[in-house]
Amino acid sequence: MSHQPPVEPPSTLAGLEIDKPHAHFLATEHWSLLATRGMTWTEIFSRTNTYLTVLSATVVALSLVANANGFGQDFLTFALVVLPVTLLIGIGTYFRLIEADIEDSWLIIGMNRLRHAYLELAPELEPYFVTSHHDDPRGILTTYSFRNKVGLTHWLSGSPVVVGIINAVVVGALGAMICDAAGGGVVLRTVIGVLAAIATAVVLGTFGYRKIRDVTRNYEPRFPS
Repeated sequence: MSHQPPVEPPSTLAGLEIDKPHAHFLATEHWSLLATRGMTWTEIFSRTNTYLTVLSATVVALSLVANANGFGQDFLTFALVVLPVTLLIGIGTYFRLIEADIEDSWLIIGMNRLRHAYLELAPELEPYFVTSHHDDPRGILTTYSFRNKVGLTHWLSGSPVVVGIINAVVVGALGAMICDAAGGGVVLRTVIGVLAAIATAVVLGTFGYRKIRDVTRNYEPRFPS
């Protein structure tokens, strides 16, 4: 009887036999997440541009009314009708941008996990990956911005922060106009406008922070750095 070489057990990935279909499955899922992330970023840009377009149109309309009738009662009436609508669009845009950033983070987590699976299939490819294959906060930031941490300028330049600041300014202007319509003086209008803007910025910032904290509070990475 001829000697038969021993059959080595197949390598496994999370308890599954690794063969060619697994790589195809992972790649298909990766492309799906990439497409979804592309749509998410498209929505972020689209919603931001829509809000800024509406805001610009509102400012132009207010300027035309002011040039035609001055800053009298007609101007105040028009502003008190148009600005709340613009603010409503801005608040909705801010909330959606927060949600979109959270969704984008989850998509990055998914792609990092897939890269971890790629490296289990082919560990020799690790030197060629510039993005992370870990799903902890450090790995997410590495994939997102190619850094282990980001500074204040990165957060301040984010779309939700920019839109939130604009919303705060709109609320301040609206508060000043309401005070003017009620007969308040220049000093009172200024104080009301500034306080309303600051309060709005604090409320929106607190909401965004709590929303992100609620999502990440119970998150545990599967493949930490």
